[in-house]
Amino acid sequence: MGAPLDPAFRPQYHQLHRVGRPGVWRSVVGSLLVLVLVFAVVPLIAGGLFFAGLVALGRTVDEAGAVLDVTAETTPTGLALLNVVIAAAIPLTFAVSWWLHRLRPRWISSVAPRLRWGYLVACLGLSVVALLASLGVGLLLPLDPGEAPAGAVNDFTTRTRDFLIVILLLTPLQAAGEEYLFRGYLTQAFGSLVWARRTSQALAVLGPALIFALFHGLSQDWPVFFDRFAFGVVAGILVIRTGGLEAPIAMHVLNNFLAFGLALAFGDLTTALNAEGGSSWWMILSTLTQSLVYLGLAVAVARAMGLVTQGPPVGGALPPPEADPVLAVPPPRV
Repeated sequence: MGAPLDPAFRPQYHQLHRVGRPGVWRSVVGSLLVLVLVFAVVPLIAGGLFFAGLVALGRTVDEAGAVLDVTAETTPTGLALLNVVIAAAIPLTFAVSWWLHRLRPRWISSVAPRLRWGYLVACLGLSVVALLASLGVGLLLPLDPGEAPAGAVNDFTTRTRDFLIVILLLTPLQAAGEEYLFRGYLTQAFGSLVWARRTSQALAVLGPALIFALFHGLSQDWPVFFDRFAFGVVAGILVIRTGGLEAPIAMHVLNNFLAFGLALAFGDLTTALNAEGGSSWWMILSTLTQSLVYLGLAVAVARAMGLVTQGPPVGGALPPPEADPVLAVPPPRV
């Protein structure tokens, strides 16, 4: 079981599993559980419900299957299903955090513990600034051999309208779902595996970033993989440096809005969703500019706003259980 926690221990975001139920195995089991739920169980259930609904509305079995297959041709319904499945990661991480660790769900949002909406809105503005810096660098980069600049703008159709509705309503939830899974639960899980401060931080950042990149497809080429891994690393650093998920969520939402918007305007969403090849290493300079500028701005604004990056001490400063506790169980032994 280990020695009791120091009553003065003030956990950083990635150490919060340490103050839940004792046992490192809980973080390992919980990580496997949420990944299986989000990427296997929920798609099966939600896909079945969507499929049954389409058939009930008059689609044939083949037509319903084609509508939901985003790898062949993305449809508004298929994109909606994908977003709903990933957004389900939010309540699932809440449930696993409570069931396995007896930590209240709000501790996944931040060490406040809540979603700090003022900072989230500020980060949306900062993400635009970082994006403009990235676009500025992108204009200076050369095109790869055979790569053509953006062509004519696509026609605006009812299908485009339907895509826009799905993107505006559900993409923020999809982006938040990924952050609650990878930078939320998995960051806390990896950070709880060891006590050494630097090693704990490194695991909490690199482990979820690697899983995040891998779960975007095993057939992606190296520039795309590195880009997604680098995004995960920067997002993980932001979580620890700011004490919550607000900054990564804002950056993720804007990135997805931009990617889907460009695809609707100049390309197609099927290619955007399944971008696993044909990417240039030059794009890394542009995306790294965006991530690093955003990292600096988000951390600076968090400090200026006086955001806390550590939870309260384990002992002595916690409210009693009946008064809305930080933990739902007595301070554990780890």
